[in-house]
Amino acid sequence: MARACRGDLAYHSAVQGIEDLLIQHRCPRAGPTAQPRPVPQGTLSGDACVYESSFVGREGRAAEYLHCGVFGDPHVRTFNDDFHTCAVQGAWPLIDNEYLYIQATSSPSRGGTHGTVLSKITIIFKNMRQCIDQQLYQAELDNVPAAFTDGSVSSGERRGHRSLMVRTQSPGRHAEIRAAHIGTLLVVRQSGRSLGLSVRSPRSVVEAFGPEQDLQLCVWGCPPSQRLNTLRPLPPDSSLSATISAHAHCAALLPARDIYHQACVFDLITSGDLNSSSAAVGALQDARNMIPERERVHLLLVASAKRRRARPHLTLLLLLLVYFVPLLKVLV
Repeated sequence: MARACRGDLAYHSAVQGIEDLLIQHRCPRAGPTAQPRPVPQGTLSGDACVYESSFVGREGRAAEYLHCGVFGDPHVRTFNDDFHTCAVQGAWPLIDNEYLYIQATSSPSRGGTHGTVLSKITIIFKNMRQCIDQQLYQAELDNVPAAFTDGSVSSGERRGHRSLMVRTQSPGRHAEIRAAHIGTLLVVRQSGRSLGLSVRSPRSVVEAFGPEQDLQLCVWGCPPSQRLNTLRPLPPDSSLSATISAHAHCAALLPARDIYHQACVFDLITSGDLNSSSAAVGALQDARNMIPERERVHLLLVASAKRRRARPHLTLLLLLLVYFVPLLKVLV
C-alpha cells in the first residue's frame, strides 16, 4: 500500500500473476506450500567447473538442455516451448535461479504507439566459490559490450579452465557468453532498435530455484494480465496494404509460418520499421544453434490460426446462403 507502489506496473502485474496462478492451479490461500527444489549436485563434484564432465560423470548420461529466447516487442519463447508476446514495461526477471539472474528492461518503442522493446539486459552470474566470484554483464541499446562490466573477457580460472568467457562476432551489437561451470550459453544481440537474448541451459540448472523466485519470464512466460495476442485484430491505423507488405517481407526472410514469422509480422505492423524484422531472424538463428532436435526449432500457432481462419469462412458461407436462397425461391 506504500505510495511508491501505487504506480508500479511490475508490482501490480506480479500480484495479478500470483492470483491467476493460484486460481489456475487451485491452490489454497493458506499452505501447504511447495518445498524448494534441491540444488543440483552435478556441478559440485569431480571437475566442479566444467558442467558437462561433472554431470556425465555423476549421472552416466548426457544432460538435457533447454532453450529460451526473448526478442522483438518483446516475444518470449519459454524453456517449456510456450510462446507469449508481452505488454510489459520496466524491469522484469527473465531467469532467477541458484546460479544465474537475468533481468530485462522493456521500454516503449520509438515511433510506435503500441509496441515495447528490450532496451537493457543485465546478467548476474552468482558467486560459486570453487569456480567464480560474482560477475556482472550489462548491455544497452547501441552498446552490447564484449566484456563484463569490470572490463574482463574471462573469469573464474580454476584447474586450467576459465568458467566464464565472452566473445563477439559483431562488436557493439553482439556478445556470446559461455558459462562452463553451469553448462550455459547466452547470446545477447541488437537487432534494429531492440535487444534480444537467447539462452541454452541444462534442465538441472534451470530448475534450481525456490518458491520465492516465482517470477521468471523464461520459465512461466508473461503474466496472464500482460499477454498480447499476435493474431489479434490490427490497430485501427493499420492499412490492408501495410499488412500484405508485412507478410510478404517476413515470408521472404522466414518462409516457415511459425512463431518467428508471426512475431516478425506483428513487430513490423506495430512499429512500421523494416529493421524490426531482424529480431525474429536473429532469434531463429539462435534457436537453430541451441536446439539439437531440428523438429523442435519451429513452433507453430496451429490451433489459434485454425480457429481464426475458420470464422471468416463460416461468415462467407452464411452471406452466400442469405443472398442465394431468396434468389432460388424467385427462380422456382
